[in-house]
Amino acid sequence: MLPLSYSVRNVVARPTRSLMTALVVALVVVACTLLLGLISSLKHTLVSTGHPLNLVVMRKGSDNDGSSQITLEAFQSIRFQDGIARDAEERPLVSPELVVQPFFRTRDGGRENVLVRGVEAAALGVHDDVRIVEGRMLRPSAGEAVVGRGALGRYADATVGSELEFGRGRWKVVGVMESGGSSFESEVWVDARELANDARRPFPYSGVRLRAASAADLERLERRIDADPRFAIEAVPEPEYYRKQASSANTLYVIVIGIAVLAGLGAGFGAANTMYAAVQSRTAEIGTLRALGFSRGAILAAFEVEAVALSLLGFALGAALSWLLSVALSRWLGGIAFGASTFTTNVVTLRLSLADLGGALLLALAVGLGGGLGPAWRAARLRPIEALRRA
Repeated sequence: MLPLSYSVRNVVARPTRSLMTALVVALVVVACTLLLGLISSLKHTLVSTGHPLNLVVMRKGSDNDGSSQITLEAFQSIRFQDGIARDAEERPLVSPELVVQPFFRTRDGGRENVLVRGVEAAALGVHDDVRIVEGRMLRPSAGEAVVGRGALGRYADATVGSELEFGRGRWKVVGVMESGGSSFESEVWVDARELANDARRPFPYSGVRLRAASAADLERLERRIDADPRFAIEAVPEPEYYRKQASSANTLYVIVIGIAVLAGLGAGFGAANTMYAAVQSRTAEIGTLRALGFSRGAILAAFEVEAVALSLLGFALGAALSWLLSVALSRWLGGIAFGASTFTTNVVTLRLSLADLGGALLLALAVGLGGGLGPAWRAARLRPIEALRRA
């Protein structure tokens, strides 16, 4: 077999041709990495939302907060049930919430539906992953609002100290909240009673979020709420609720795979053309190697190793460019907007994971192996005398 250094030196000895091939692979890596990163970031935004001991109570048949309505009587029946966790002051951790989807003006003059959540004092106890990182929490009946990190700066006046205008009123922004990249960061929180009055809702709440004292209590509460004949309501574990919201990203995964395959085929043809040109220009070298006694398998392996080296170079260039682009997109755009099942906008922060880079690496290797196979086979099939005669 030819030494590994032979193939590596051939890549270095032809910098222009090698760089052109690597750039073709790099473009495929960039497209694949950014698309996979976008989908995985969207799934992370939705799937990471929710506490394993939280229940989402909605009207039966509703698949999200926006299409649900809960009466005050139903809320009162839930509030003091056994098995609900309590805070330090022995108050039940039950958060009645109202969801509306008004239009907000973006800074570039567009319009987007934003999920505005009306909450009460127990909200931060039930959603303990949400924390105020700037300013303070809103006070009830004070016309105040708290905006998520994803909404901050994306919409006109969505900054601390400014006033948001939606519905029939104006709301002073007093704080910014974060929740580890979950979908809560795309929301605006206001007082639930003020929001109900502003929206003129006949039912005060869209749903109820509650914290169970234990996993066993969670199951018992879920069964008890579902079986209550007085109200047409049902309880769903909060992680499961958001997992269903993330199912829309599965279709995007299929699209991404299709795009990656098409891009890979194009890059494979580009790499093959470059390698065929290399074979054509190195017929004397191939003939000499065959005359020295190297087998066809050795020639085939050497050219395949060269193709893989080019694809790895392309992957390195593409990975670095992808990281720079992800940072630039996050800073310039402040996140990428996706439509949620509640007909509102989820602002997703683009994050590239090792799994995204791993998928791009596999594609780059497939491009190198597939694109180099034909030229390598041709080089291996050249007879020594024929190769020397052509040279």
